[in-house]
Amino acid sequence: MSADILTKMRDGMEGFSKGQKRIAAYILESYDKAAFLTANKLGAATQVSESTVVRFAMELGYEGYPEMQKALQDVLRTRLTSVQRVEAANTQFADQDVVSMVIQSDIHTLQRTSEILDRDALDAAVSAIVNANKVYIVGARSSSTIASFLNFYLRIMLGEVRLVTSTASSEMLEQLMHSGSGDAIIGISLPRYSRRTVNAMQYVKTNGGTLIAITDSLQAPIARISDHVLLAKSEMVSFVDSLVAPLSVVNALVVAISRRLGTEFSESLADLEKLWSEYDIYERFDS
Repeated sequence: MSADILTKMRDGMEGFSKGQKRIAAYILESYDKAAFLTANKLGAATQVSESTVVRFAMELGYEGYPEMQKALQDVLRTRLTSVQRVEAANTQFADQDVVSMVIQSDIHTLQRTSEILDRDALDAAVSAIVNANKVYIVGARSSSTIASFLNFYLRIMLGEVRLVTSTASSEMLEQLMHSGSGDAIIGISLPRYSRRTVNAMQYVKTNGGTLIAITDSLQAPIARISDHVLLAKSEMVSFVDSLVAPLSVVNALVVAISRRLGTEFSESLADLEKLWSEYDIYERFDS
């Protein structure tokens, strides 16, 4: 569904029934609360039946209420402030076991990511990375942790890998100043999307480089400008976003690259093991 759910409600308001108008009005005014209500509770809040709520979801083009609810939650992740996210989470979790809720949410997110990740896009991204003269990695704010993780492993496998880090957009662009048509940049961007990452990706695109996006939606800012898009769902958990699925996609990317390199990587890794052993990089542990 291309238009977000709030836009669809505003545009369709005149054609809704009386009960549907009450539902739409409530959601448009309090979508931060509505996103975590069951169909039954949303019906109670708007004084309509649960079946009316379900039919309303189908009227909007969703297969059922759970799909409409997920669309609302996706809107929340890009629009809510951190304070509003905490308040929404309090509504979602209530008195339930937080550990179970969060872990079950992560499991569901991993399953959805496995379903939507384009394997051909992953294969194309691997080719672009392996064949690039230089590989740049960029991820701002919370995504910077995934960028650092990816940088650690790619530097072991490939020669020219550079992690773009800075708190100022202009400084990030300075690190990309020598990027060119033989290079690739991997951008990691999850809601709330950082403008710095978009700017960095766009700059490399202008220089003729190949763009690889790791993000949660084809409508995400970096997805719209990238050559290869690897989708990884990231659910909202209170004021933070779960990075479990994006990290899993990065793991898959690293493993796929190591397999593509084959014997060449195995020999390099053997040399590294000798180096680590010689300089006592790792603590020896004999069980």
